[in-house]
Parts: sequence; structure tokens; C-alpha cells
Amino acid sequence: MNKENAIALAKRAEAAREASYSPYSDFAVGAALLTADGKIYTGANIESSSYTPTICAERVAFFTAVHAGERSFAAIAIVGGRRGEPLSAFCPPCGVCRQVMTEFAEGDFEIILYDGDDVKIHTLSELLPLGFGKDNLKT
Repeated sequence: MNKENAIALAKRAEAAREASYSPYSDFAVGAALLTADGKIYTGANIESSSYTPTICAERVAFFTAVHAGERSFAAIAIVGGRRGEPLSAFCPPCGVCRQVMTEFAEGDFEIILYDGDDVKIHTLSELLPLGFGKDNLKT
């Protein structure tokens, strides 16, 4: 993906971040997931006072898309930072989200990180080398 398109997708993630429910960490995250056929599904992190049921923005976007019948994905843009403050740093996906991405995307799936000024584009294989996936269960 070129830089201009990556920033456009990241801006959708930034808009999704506004829906974050993060009263405990004050860390708001937004994600915009691009399907192979050009549809975009967004998500924001949703926290719980008992922490364990908290869900990340990336998984909200993936699970919403999968629930809608999507199975082929091209890229995801992720932004995050202190709630109510402008973006100032890159926000990479946590390990659980990387594992979920492995379930639904191939190694060349692009992960776009945006800090408000610049983008970094990584592949899933770069961020989760030797990831465990469905191929590991084949005998």
C-alpha cells in the first residue's frame, strides 16, 4: 500500500478511536480494517473494570468484519494514545491481536501504524514471526 492510502486508512482508525471506552487506562485505540475487496470495518477498544474482558480495537474490527461474512483482508491501520490528546506515537498491536490476525490474514497482510504525522507499514510476518496458525494443526 502506498503512503497516501495508508494515511487515509489511518485517518479512519483515528475517527474510530473517538468511540473508545477507556475510563481505566485513558488509552484510546482505534483501528480500520481493509478487506481485499475494499470495504472498511472499524473498531475501538472497550475496557471493563475487571480488565480481563477488555477487548482491543483491532479485534473489534476483525470480529465485526468476520460476523458480516468477510474472510479476506488486506490491511489494518492502528492508532492509539492518551484519550482526548492528539496522536504522538506509534501504537503496535498487542500479542493477542497479532494472533487473531494470524487466524484471518496471511503473512503479507499489512499493519499500518500512524503517529499523527508519519506511517510505518509492517507485514504480519514481520510482527509475528513463526506465528502459530491453522497450518500448524494440519497433520
